[in-house]
Amino acid sequence: MKRVLRPTSTTRALFFVVSDLFLSLMTLYMSYELRFNFHIDPKFLGSFWLTFATLAGLKIGFFFLFRVYFIVWRFFGFSEAKNIIKAHLLAYLGFTVIYLLFQEYFTPFPRSVIIIDLFLSPQKDIKPTLIIGVNTKTASIIRSAIDGEIPYYPVAIAALHNDKHALNTYISNIRVYGESRLEEVVGQKEIKAAIITGTPNTDELKAIAERLNNMGITEIKQVKILGSQHEKLEDLSIEDLLARHPKDLDIGLISSFVKEKTILITGAGGSIGSEIARQCRNFGAKELILLDNSEYNLYRIGEQIEDAGLKLVSVTDRDALGSVIKNCRPEIVIHAAAYKHVPICEANIEAALFNNIIGTKNVVDLSVAFGADKLVIISTDKAVRPTNIMGATKRVTELYANNVDAKNTEIVAVRFGNVLGSSGSVIPKFKQQIENGGPVTVTHPEITRYFMLIPEACQLVLQAAAIAKGGELFILDMGEPVKIVDLARQMIRLYGKEDEVEIVFSGLRPGEKLYEELLIDESEKKTRYSSIFTTGKTDYPIEKLEKDIEAVLSAEDKVAALKKIVPEFEHRP
Repeated sequence: MKRVLRPTSTTRALFFVVSDLFLSLMTLYMSYELRFNFHIDPKFLGSFWLTFATLAGLKIGFFFLFRVYFIVWRFFGFSEAKNIIKAHLLAYLGFTVIYLLFQEYFTPFPRSVIIIDLFLSPQKDIKPTLIIGVNTKTASIIRSAIDGEIPYYPVAIAALHNDKHALNTYISNIRVYGESRLEEVVGQKEIKAAIITGTPNTDELKAIAERLNNMGITEIKQVKILGSQHEKLEDLSIEDLLARHPKDLDIGLISSFVKEKTILITGAGGSIGSEIARQCRNFGAKELILLDNSEYNLYRIGEQIEDAGLKLVSVTDRDALGSVIKNCRPEIVIHAAAYKHVPICEANIEAALFNNIIGTKNVVDLSVAFGADKLVIISTDKAVRPTNIMGATKRVTELYANNVDAKNTEIVAVRFGNVLGSSGSVIPKFKQQIENGGPVTVTHPEITRYFMLIPEACQLVLQAAAIAKGGELFILDMGEPVKIVDLARQMIRLYGKEDEVEIVFSGLRPGEKLYEELLIDESEKKTRYSSIFTTGKTDYPIEKLEKDIEAVLSAEDKVAALKKIVPEFEHRP
């Protein structure tokens, strides 16, 4: 019995045949009901079973002919849908021929029943789709649709502003329309989805997404390049709409800085640390030593970079950290380990002070002691006129890096704002809230933040480190700040849930600013790269700073002690 019920191509086909017989019976009977307004004259049922047997036999025969019963349904696409429609049309055409030749056996027979049954039978969800952009990817997307590789049915192509030469032409028999006719075309062709094939910049993407949303199209895909050749069709994401792509990334400089170097990365399992680790691998680092105090995070990045050395060590453990640096002798140290979540740091002040200040101090002291060529410290915009413990601790680490006796080690701090998709950032949180049906919680209607993609922020960090001579504090150009409430609205629109998900303002959290800043004053200077600035050094005698740090750790009022080091610190608990 088990052998008979085992899922094989034969048992699958038999299952679908039985299912189709039942469905054909139901649709034919429903067609009679609709034809006679749910009061069937009994005389018309005399030929019902003959009609059913003939029609069902023809359907099953043509389904076998077009191999419909052997479709792998998880790969169902436009090609399979066409075969189902062809099989239905031929079955009903065949029935019409048989009826005309042998109609005396079917009398009386309501002929309109066949038309109704035809429309009830071939129902499959194929999305009429708008292709945006005229380029080589346009034709390949259409081919993929025709071959059934994607579940979309291209019915129109929209020319972007730089595609005017293609207006009113045809690609694979699909017409190219100008932007002025989009609303008309979308309405006429009942378009449900859109695929962006070109490479519009962020502002153009925002405009396209907003216009499509206004036309009722929320399913928006984009062709993305993965590697040198591979392309993939992915959902248009909020990261795509916020991304700021620096035009002055110097890949050659980064490569020469990283290639054949031994590099130690602290906090290597976090959002920034793990991406820097991947970048260093891609740029040809000779050896990577990945250090983190989270076993799970270290395991995850170790799965991606299999030949890396994994060190389960906290930067606050000076002896263990010293042992790692002494044995590995890294040429470059990148310090990304820190407690960064503002509310958690506010609730755990001693832990935040010890981890962020003493942890960084250990990394700096030991990198200098064991002769690292360069030390890169990841800092934050929250260090500027800080209002929370986290920002104040990061400002202290900037001061220490700026003023320590670095000997032969070049020490540089790089400051930037939020990165898109990092753990604990608003975007993953908003995604989860929207998927759960809302509400989306925003702390304040006026709150703004800077954003940058993680890979590009990490590349700029490496680029800044490459040009550093030691003692600099670099600031990355994060573009224009984004209102968080606008970000929430845009994400809700992308999900097509404007009528379902509301936004609720929950109030500023302890230590939270309305606006983040990247500069302390106007003393920043341009580097040879427009995306990287440097600001003047803040002098602080190192002996005094070390004593003041000890005072903070032992002080009963740690906030007051922090203010002595960072006078611009205005705590907002």
